[in-house]
Amino acid sequence: MLAITEFLSAYWPHLVATLSLFVGAFAAIHAAMNKSDVRAAIAWVGVILMSPLLGPFLYLVAGINRIRHDQLSTQRSRLIKDYVNHAREPVRDIHTLAGPQFSSLKVLCDRISRFPLHDGNHITLLDSGDEAYPAMLQAIDSASHCIALQSYIFDHDRIGLQFAQALRRAHERGVTIRVLIDAVGSKYSHPPIVHLLRRDGIRTELFMSHVLGLRMPYANLRSHRKVLFVDGHIGFVGGMNIREGFMQSLTGRHAARDTHFRVEGPVATQLFAVFANDWEFTTRERLLIEDWCQSSTSTPLPQVPARCVRSSPDRFIAATHNVLLGALAVAQHNVRIQSPYFLPDQTLMGALNTAARRGVHVDIVIPGRNNLRLVNYAMTSQLNQVIAAGCRVWRSRGTFDHSKLLTIDDGWSYVGSSNLDPRSLRLNFELDMEIYDQVLAQQIAGKIDATIADSEAVTLDSLKAIPFAKQLRNRLIWLASPYL
Repeated sequence: MLAITEFLSAYWPHLVATLSLFVGAFAAIHAAMNKSDVRAAIAWVGVILMSPLLGPFLYLVAGINRIRHDQLSTQRSRLIKDYVNHAREPVRDIHTLAGPQFSSLKVLCDRISRFPLHDGNHITLLDSGDEAYPAMLQAIDSASHCIALQSYIFDHDRIGLQFAQALRRAHERGVTIRVLIDAVGSKYSHPPIVHLLRRDGIRTELFMSHVLGLRMPYANLRSHRKVLFVDGHIGFVGGMNIREGFMQSLTGRHAARDTHFRVEGPVATQLFAVFANDWEFTTRERLLIEDWCQSSTSTPLPQVPARCVRSSPDRFIAATHNVLLGALAVAQHNVRIQSPYFLPDQTLMGALNTAARRGVHVDIVIPGRNNLRLVNYAMTSQLNQVIAAGCRVWRSRGTFDHSKLLTIDDGWSYVGSSNLDPRSLRLNFELDMEIYDQVLAQQIAGKIDATIADSEAVTLDSLKAIPFAKQLRNRLIWLASPYL
């Protein structure tokens, strides 16, 4: 023992250097061989080589995709096959419903989504928590068969407790319930509500438990999906987490804003298929579509064609990114975008700029007040690139708006959980919905236009007027935008 101690005392610098070299080389090779984005590969290799031991540790925590592609792909293929066999609905001519320019977009999304486009969906827009949460709670209280709930954040606050109590009542009625919360998102309130749900007998699991039990809001591979599926034919999807900060009736004039959607019809079954896949990946329990889903013979009118689009850091990586590129390519008249975190990569920014240069009116709405300060700095730094090409950028007044909305030519809409930033488009598990319908597109467009009417235009002059020190700060933060 004394000899070993003397050896370590004399040679520990050499041992640390050797360990650092070995671990760094292994991590750098892993990054170079497994990263599909050349910029990400270069960045990680640089961090690893320039920061001995610390760089490989950071790569281990935040850089490695731990999703097992082969297993996840098999599950998804089986669930999609089950879904297709379960629900078959003809699609009306989208030329009339949305516009002839969207025919090629449908073909693209057929190949990206793997879910078929189905008619027969009734979709209702819900404005912020004061409309969305009561509708969701009513659906839970009316449930007689099954409930599936998935959320990134499920806070232990006044609205979270209302959901927990409604789920407990449903459980006591004999309703089958599954709740899936992201492991990082579950830590946004203390104590986490998962303990209360489990104590009440509700089957609740955490998606992708995080390293060392730490709360890391920017950790990779998070489930950002928001799904509520009730009694086999009713669904809710969109951008809203479960937290009281989005209810004006609870928090007053400081309440944040968001947009959610209630759906009935085949697309609700697609929501369940996505949930069931995530649940099986997390728990190894398979939820059978035939046990959970039932066809509704009384879907309200009007009915529209719609489908779900999943994106995630596996075989569906960049799905939403590709949909957006295709949608911007077919735009002829107008593009309206509302996003809380607008950090498009150069490819997506090029598509926006090309659309604007073709004469398409491109309006981009971002929050005047952002809940993520660093993201706001990075967004501000690159706004000049889209404004110079002819896009119009607006900062909304009032409280923070978390809505993620896109309409094109008043005929096609894309809504859901995805933000327009690298993390959302490549690293998170997201769930969106494309809708081919002029009436609903115009309703969403009207909502965005109403926000624009109470917004401040961002111009090249206003960006130049920002003090140099702040411009430099914004630019430095922008350099880290792929990791925000």
